[in-house]
Amino acid sequence: MDVQADILRVTLARGGALKTQVVYGANLNFRIVKGYLERLMGSGMLRHDGRHYYATEKGVTYLTSFESLVNMGD
Repeated sequence: MDVQADILRVTLARGGALKTQVVYGANLNFRIVKGYLERLMGSGMLRHDGRHYYATEKGVTYLTSFESLVNMGD
């Protein structure tokens, strides 16, 4: 869940991100990021226009909920 949130944060912060930017921003490698990107797109939280990845509304909702849960302990 942390990795998915990191990927969504990278795409939101940049207003869309290339796969390379996602890899470096989420501190992953290309082999691992591929599975996460496919999972996020399959669940409707991320979209891909052929070059850039963008968080969808569903992705933003997920990230907001995730951050609320993480911050409950603060």
